[in-house]
Amino acid sequence: MKLILTIFGVALCALPLTAHADPGHPPAAAPARPAENPEAAAVRAVLAQYHAALERLDATGTEKLFAPDSAVFETGGREGTYANYLAHHLGPELKEFKSFAFSDYKADVRFEGPVALTTESYKYRIETKDGTVVERLGVSTSVLKKIDGQWKILVSHNSGRKPKGA
Repeated sequence: MKLILTIFGVALCALPLTAHADPGHPPAAAPARPAENPEAAAVRAVLAQYHAALERLDATGTEKLFAPDSAVFETGGREGTYANYLAHHLGPELKEFKSFAFSDYKADVRFEGPVALTTESYKYRIETKDGTVVERLGVSTSVLKKIDGQWKILVSHNSGRKPKGA
């Protein structure tokens, strides 16, 4: 008897959801997601500015996105500060590229006290001036902190690997 009452109760609970459905009028849309926290949006903007510079193959001005004492790690190596990385690695590398494009980009931002922690995943495609094409799956983790009212990257770690089957 308890089983029958339980089934009957479940059916009654579901009735208001289906009994008044009008096939000519679809159900109301789900409520819109709340607007993103303005601080998270500001952190995402820093990441977007950096990616846009890479895709333009012009890192001019990207130093302002990083703290002066930042640390950059790339695919198992310590690159030093961003200024060092830009001068000795990224800058010369960008000069050899014909194109650089990101796709399937996803980023998460969370806050721990005064810092923002970001995790990114993406695909990227690079074509060098000699026609070599490199396609990779990439991930990045960054730590940002507000310095003089602006979010700056303190630590950046990125790595990439060939897609499976490539």
